[in-house]
Amino acid sequence: MIVRQAAHVLDLLEYFLHVKEPSNLADISVAMGWPRSSTFNLLTTLSQRGFLYEPRPRGGYYPSPKWMSLLRGIAESEMLPEVLRAAVDGIAVATAETVVVAAPAGTNVVFMYVVESPAVVRFSAQVGDQMPIHSTASGRALLSQYSDRERAAILRKVKFEKRAGWPANAGKVEAELVRAQTRGWHENIGGVSADLCGVSLAFALPGRRLSIAVAGPIGRMRERIPQIAATLRRELRRCASELRRPQY
Repeated sequence: MIVRQAAHVLDLLEYFLHVKEPSNLADISVAMGWPRSSTFNLLTTLSQRGFLYEPRPRGGYYPSPKWMSLLRGIAESEMLPEVLRAAVDGIAVATAETVVVAAPAGTNVVFMYVVESPAVVRFSAQVGDQMPIHSTASGRALLSQYSDRERAAILRKVKFEKRAGWPANAGKVEAELVRAQTRGWHENIGGVSADLCGVSLAFALPGRRLSIAVAGPIGRMRERIPQIAATLRRELRRCASELRRPQY
């Protein structure tokens, strides 16, 4: 279920990200396909709360710095450690593929940090993107960190689809987790997309479950999966060692 009013706020932010300039009520109403009355109500509410302002008199609305202040304050309490981001940067350089840090978001994973490959043909991702937790390497690396009871509760909520490369039920997910434990990494070959491949390892911080995944075209990655997994393991072990060191 999607709450329409909340969705409209997010859609409005994405609109401003696209246009990158102030817009008046009429422009926003037409662009978003919203009635003028509801558009007026939304803009007035956000303006009165300080989230929108008018850079020039009658020059239209634009998001205020309050968004940045609010989000910075939120992010600081859950910021990824610098040493982890540095490790991900290093993995991206070593593999020349896209690397993501993923966290659980219900039955999905959400990307918390992304370094895209410099290659023209690559796995393209952005911070905030979400993917199904059961059908991705990063998602199954997250699921491996849950207890059997916790994982079963999540998988009961998953809407399993009949798609090539996707587990058809919770039992198939559990079987894949066993295979991943045996080989030493989680992988997804042609599951999310027929021409994409993903390799992932679990990584935990105090009170937080994360996974680090490398993804790219099958033709470029498939034969390198063990090598990529070894790179992930080496860099994440180094990162974990750095995080355990006393801070002075």
